[in-house]
Amino acid sequence: MAEQQFASDNYAGICPEALDAMQAANAGHAPAYGADSWTQAAADGFRRLFEMECEVFFVFNGTAANSLALASLCHSYHSVICADSAHVETDECGAPEFFSNGSKLLTAATEDGKLTPEIVRAIAGKRSDIHFPKPRAVTLTQSTETGRVYTPDEVAAVSAVCRASSLRLHMDGARFANACASLGGTPAELTWKAGVDVLCFGGTKNGMAVGEAVIFFDRALAEDFDYRCKQAGQLASKMRFLAAPWVGMLESGAWLGHARHANACARRLVDAIADVPGVSLAAPVEANGVFLNLPAPVQERLRARGWQFYGFIGGAARFMFAWDSNPERVDALARDIRLCAMPAAA
Repeated sequence: MAEQQFASDNYAGICPEALDAMQAANAGHAPAYGADSWTQAAADGFRRLFEMECEVFFVFNGTAANSLALASLCHSYHSVICADSAHVETDECGAPEFFSNGSKLLTAATEDGKLTPEIVRAIAGKRSDIHFPKPRAVTLTQSTETGRVYTPDEVAAVSAVCRASSLRLHMDGARFANACASLGGTPAELTWKAGVDVLCFGGTKNGMAVGEAVIFFDRALAEDFDYRCKQAGQLASKMRFLAAPWVGMLESGAWLGHARHANACARRLVDAIADVPGVSLAAPVEANGVFLNLPAPVQERLRARGWQFYGFIGGAARFMFAWDSNPERVDALARDIRLCAMPAAA
């Protein structure tokens, strides 16, 4: 078995809670296309978690979740306001535009990947003539591509601008569990109570093999969303295998426990290298990602020692921690960063 790496939280396998539930769902036959007891149980589990009668849908991946959710909020002549580092802008191959038949993404330059009320207000009010795609939605990434989290008050402040400007608020929650673990608030407080209309709750980065949940807090917006899923190839015939892992994650509390562990491993690395000369944080550590300013020679030495990581925004080295990150392996990474950064290693 290869040694554990921290290039991405997608590198991790399936957590036992998700795998056990999937194995349990594999016993016997069950109705297809979501008409099974596992899918119902997972949807009900989300309703309990969020303390409201939300509409819940299950899709294969985050690109589909975000793109279909945004398409449900927009017509082709509308636009979506997002940070310029947002996943919908940088890493989804035009899928949001494709599935909405052309809704334009209006990007805002941000240092930390976070939108503010001032940014949203400025973009939403920039133009109102018929020659410009009409702003209709705002998307927040929780946690952001740079590992920052939105507090409930920050979400509520953006939401207030959205309401004043007739905009809907979408949240890309690929790492929503990590944000909950970081902030300590309830899922309800971080979403619909703060004004979020629809959340894409990530399962893959939290220990599942595949699968994201699209959760509509404003149920009227979910009209015909099942048809969108079918047309986009996201309606699983054996839906119980997308839904069952959520049952295991929600009923056990593993969705939050695993996120806390991943966040703690990120903090463990930072604490271990805090005094290393020439190494600094490119962004505050608020979730499960660590972004380090490392000189190019240091990065080369780390890679030569077998470490895998991505160069990221501004040239920082990105390390992501998962549900199964081994603290001893985190310590090994810290020791090698220290060794590679020592002047004698130059």
